Amino acid sequence: MAAIEKRTASDGSTSYRVKIRLRGHPVESATFASLSKAKLWGQATESAIREGRYFQTVEAKRHTLAEAIERYEREKLQGMRAKGARKQHLDYWKAELGTLSLADVTPAVIKERMTRLADEPSERTGRNRSASTLNHYRQALASVMTEAVKDWEWLEASPMVKVGKKAEPRGRVRYLSDDERERLLSACKESANDDLYLAVLLALTTGGRQAETMGASWSQIDLNRATLQLEETKNGSRRALHLTAPVLDMLKERAKVRRIDTGLLFPSRVNPKQPVDLRTPWENALKAAGIEGFHWHDLRHTFASMAAMNGASLPELAALLGHKTLAMVQRYAHLSPQHTASLAERVASKMMGGGAA
Repeated sequence: MAAIEKRTASDGSTSYRVKIRLRGHPVESATFASLSKAKLWGQATESAIREGRYFQTVEAKRHTLAEAIERYEREKLQGMRAKGARKQHLDYWKAELGTLSLADVTPAVIKERMTRLADEPSERTGRNRSASTLNHYRQALASVMTEAVKDWEWLEASPMVKVGKKAEPRGRVRYLSDDERERLLSACKESANDDLYLAVLLALTTGGRQAETMGASWSQIDLNRATLQLEETKNGSRRALHLTAPVLDMLKERAKVRRIDTGLLFPSRVNPKQPVDLRTPWENALKAAGIEGFHWHDLRHTFASMAAMNGASLPELAALLGHKTLAMVQRYAHLSPQHTASLAERVASKMMGGGAA
């Protein structure tokens, strides 16, 4: 239990030293200028020790956010697929709040930084960050805090519980018209970058995610079967992308002159172990083609939209895009009204025919 000792200094000032001795726990002590504060601390600390909360608070004060982020990167980041983006978001939190102890990274502090993120334009794009991007920043920090609570026992509870997600607008569907598609492919073919045309054509004709196609390796490609095998996808399942004749022909030619210092299909010239960064040539091609409001991920939307308009059912779309549920492909349903109408007519005909019998 807590014992309070009154002390008088040589100058006549008074202080109160509190000592808490509980069986099975180290002695905890603190000194205060007033008796009331000493009593409050003693009562609160003794209660926290008995309930198992006190030493977690001590741990939270002992470790900084930077330490937590660095440990997370060592133990968790390397096994992630989108580790580049996650690292970028973690770097932000490390720069902004890294020197704070975990105990001082409160919901209020995090919310203030989230507000600043929302209000300040991105250095890369010059535009305000979307709700989706802000949620990615939030999730990066939340992942670190979860590890600190569950695995490392550095925190009693995650402050992220009190930091809500931003409401995201319903998923947009932007796809290329026939004319836009021709203009974009022409601009990509004329690009000074040797990777751009094949990379865009591969994404456009397979519907693969950017990380899946740009991060592909030669070991995943079977030129005889015309497939790109995806071993680890976003939803955790395997699937194969079909390689169309134009893409297959380009890959066969590319295989003849492929680099021997890397297994990547699109290696960076700076670091062959990393995929090439096509942002600048991609943006230049869009500008040359006169296309606005279009992102790389919209190549996947274009593939899905074309499939829907050519009669693909929602289950077929889900299989093509690698979705486990139909919810993610529901956005394309309105693009195939004729297909839906045809199906309804067939069902009605079957029903009426059965009734007539």
